[in-house]
Amino acid sequence: MTTLKCISPIDGSVFAERETLGTDEARATVTRARDAQAAWAARPLAERVDLVMKGVAAVGAMNDEVVPELARMMGRPVRYGGEFGGFEERASHMAKIAEEGLADIEVGEDATFKRYIKRVPHGVVFVVAPWNYPYMTAINTVAPALIAGNSVVLKHATQTLLVGERMAQAFHSAGVPEDVFQNVFLDHDTTSELIAGGVFDFVNFTGSVGGGKAMERAAAGTFTGLGLELGGKDPGYVMDDADLDAAVAGLVDAAMFNSGQCCCGIERIYVHESLYDQFVEKAVEIVKGYKLGDPLDPSTDIGPMANVRFAAEVRAQIDEAVKAGATPLIETMPQDDGGAYLTPQILTGVTHEMRVMRDESFGPVVCIMPVKDDDEAIRLMNDSPFGLTASLWTADVDRAASVGDRVETGTVFMNRADYLDPGLCWTGCKDTGRGGGLSVIGYHNLTRPKSYHLKKVTQ
Repeated sequence: MTTLKCISPIDGSVFAERETLGTDEARATVTRARDAQAAWAARPLAERVDLVMKGVAAVGAMNDEVVPELARMMGRPVRYGGEFGGFEERASHMAKIAEEGLADIEVGEDATFKRYIKRVPHGVVFVVAPWNYPYMTAINTVAPALIAGNSVVLKHATQTLLVGERMAQAFHSAGVPEDVFQNVFLDHDTTSELIAGGVFDFVNFTGSVGGGKAMERAAAGTFTGLGLELGGKDPGYVMDDADLDAAVAGLVDAAMFNSGQCCCGIERIYVHESLYDQFVEKAVEIVKGYKLGDPLDPSTDIGPMANVRFAAEVRAQIDEAVKAGATPLIETMPQDDGGAYLTPQILTGVTHEMRVMRDESFGPVVCIMPVKDDDEAIRLMNDSPFGLTASLWTADVDRAASVGDRVETGTVFMNRADYLDPGLCWTGCKDTGRGGGLSVIGYHNLTRPKSYHLKKVTQ
């Protein structure tokens, strides 16, 4: 048994701590989840949907407490009001399409045979959620998994230690049985031991590439299904016919919001050479206007990064790039303490040989490069081990679709960025991971197909 500690990035104090479960306790938790699952799956779909949505509403009722709590745990400014809007949007969409997503596939029926394919729940789904958008990333899987008839065991990141507790409390108060949805505190070794023991039927993990590899290693030989959303280095491309002001505003916000700690945040921007100078000038003007500071202050635009070590990695990437010839365009802000509070930065003069253009930064730094045409932009966008989203800015839908067809990514945006549409599959390629969440495909990944070939008795 170990103690998990959430260190607040505001001042470095211990904000919360919890004891982890031992191996036997953890296995007992999963056993209770498995024992409760069949009865939950036997309930009518409409009843499961209703209880899940009541749980979502109960989370919303906590929002006045949740917003400052998130600021203290991971540094997001209170001015942005938390995550309940996206949390509710995603759950509501999955509730709306549940009947369609879980419907039988009718193959055919005649006097002799009835044939169809059902979608049946896996059983026990293990959700390992990240800290950067702790409520929204968790609900991506929790809501459809429960609606589909699975029981769920949720393990949250130590940096957002209290989120799982709040979600479980809310869902239980709404009538979801306690054993059907359980929050757990586990260390890495126990987590790996449980997965290696094959106790889960499906594991969904959102986090680092290294964490994803650890999940795959643990699951090796168990045939446990895995859904992995891992790293990203998402590009934006501003074409020569783009609305320049809209492109600057959209891409800079996508790069800097939440201190750059967004799964689909923009980390690389390629701008057609005819617009490059204007784009850089306008981007610098926006970022210089940001206020870095205490996330509990309603006037703060950018709070501290969630952890000092995360900020140290971003600083290291920036410093290496500058030494190799990159130009930083934002002077160090007075609130930058060399720790979690980090000046948002724009770099020009960068190349793909620099780590800041290849490794995931996951912080408030964005690199901008000029390009001469679509071919060069596509080549550079694809020159990455990651593939989550790409943001294309142009007045021409057909051109965006054509360029998008050639970009190695999970989602193609046109004239927007950094948004998760629950009607579309949230997925990636290359080192960004495997599988897909939300949309009808999300239900397909949280269930398994079961075929029925029924021969009728005839005289």
